[in-house]
Amino acid sequence: MVIRYPNGQIYSQNQSQAKHTQSSKEKQRLAVDFSNRGMRFEEAINISNDYYLNHQLAVVHKKPTPIQIVKVDYPRRSAAVIKEAYFKEASTTDYNGVYKGFYLDFEAKETQNKTSFPFKNFHSHQIEHMKSCLAQSGICFVLLWFSSLNRCFFLDSAHLITHWDLQKSTGKKSLSLSLIEEIGIEIVPGIAPRIPYLEAVQKYLEDKGVL
Repeated sequence: MVIRYPNGQIYSQNQSQAKHTQSSKEKQRLAVDFSNRGMRFEEAINISNDYYLNHQLAVVHKKPTPIQIVKVDYPRRSAAVIKEAYFKEASTTDYNGVYKGFYLDFEAKETQNKTSFPFKNFHSHQIEHMKSCLAQSGICFVLLWFSSLNRCFFLDSAHLITHWDLQKSTGKKSLSLSLIEEIGIEIVPGIAPRIPYLEAVQKYLEDKGVL
């Protein structure tokens, strides 16, 4: 099946199938270490969400992206095979859910840079979505993964938005690691959960004086 993004880029079904046929040995390896690629970071977050759900700590899910089916084959009467589809619209943020009565909405991004996180990893429609969530008193943030350093940070979307808007006047194209260390909350990857981001959310809420 061919699925195209709004920009025309083709989504590879083979990559998706390879992920789902991953060997048990590989899954065990991922329990203590995950690859530097963004998809593996996303996988670690998904598994963390399963952990939180199973332990009744939070309900957080990855948002589905609506697709428009344009070609379907019917090899037999009882089966239909989607041959071509398009993502109908650009995505907003990756995840949303609820934690202790608070609405959570966040994006997960990764970079191989060692000293900064580029703004080009984000899109203007994502920034606008974050602004809307914050306007409704939602807990909105980004998880930043420095794959070359094996370091992860929680960053309040309000900070990201401030510096995103400032880039027009400052010309800066990224957030420096030193600034992220100052204004963010570092998350140490583990095993269960792999990305314990709720610890950072809890600290954020406590620092805000709402918990």
